[in-house]
Amino acid sequence: MKHALISSLLLVTASILPFSSMAATPSAADAEVYFVEPQDGQTVPETFKVVFGLKGMDVSPAGNNQPNSGHHHLLIDVDSLADFALPLPANDNVRHFGGGQTETMLTLPKGKHTLQLLLGDYLHIPHDKPVMSEKITITVK
Repeated sequence: MKHALISSLLLVTASILPFSSMAATPSAADAEVYFVEPQDGQTVPETFKVVFGLKGMDVSPAGNNQPNSGHHHLLIDVDSLADFALPLPANDNVRHFGGGQTETMLTLPKGKHTLQLLLGDYLHIPHDKPVMSEKITITVK
């Protein structure tokens, strides 16, 4: 609950800051984010575990401006994001893990879905050279 409140406050604060003060945080050159599970093409039940992997950077909660770190955002059925210079929106398709979580239980309706991971900095802004996974497709039965 504490991390959710901090994340919410950061999103509100970031939305009222002048654009110029929200310069993207640089990512590490070798940074990579990926899915440990599920795997691309996998069939899963309606509620399933998603495990996030990260190489070359550290996981750090939102609000912690630590170099070479960030926190996970799970993109569900997202074709494109409008502006990587702004904080990522928080909605059903863009799930924030500002507490530094590295896994979650996810419930999706039956059918095909795409999942993608995107690392955000301490203000939920994608890094300069975004750290984004390949998009995977799963089938929910």
